[in-house]
Amino acid sequence: MKDVFLIIALILIHLSLLWISVAQYQMSNSWRVGIDENNKTELITKGLFSYSRNPIFLGMIISVAGIFFILPNTLTFFLMLTTYIVIQIQIRLEEEFLEKQHGEQYLIYKKTTKRLL
Repeated sequence: MKDVFLIIALILIHLSLLWISVAQYQMSNSWRVGIDENNKTELITKGLFSYSRNPIFLGMIISVAGIFFILPNTLTFFLMLTTYIVIQIQIRLEEEFLEKQHGEQYLIYKKTTKRLL
């Protein structure tokens, strides 16, 4: 049974890293780290962003969950939990920023596309 969790975890980690790479590629020139109030970027709503408003963060959460499946202990559980909480905070900060930057366009996108999945 332990081997099954290892295989599932490795698949999750590899797929999530591929997912993150594709999402970053699809963001193209809109890719940034954090909130950049000085540069207005295009709102990306196609590709993976038509399924999730935050596919990169989703991939990060899944990859950390994969680490927990490989090494299920208190440390990796709290790493997974902390990652989830910090990402949820960052998502909400970015949502506020994107609403200010893109206005109605972002509000429509927010209504039609889930935060994570």
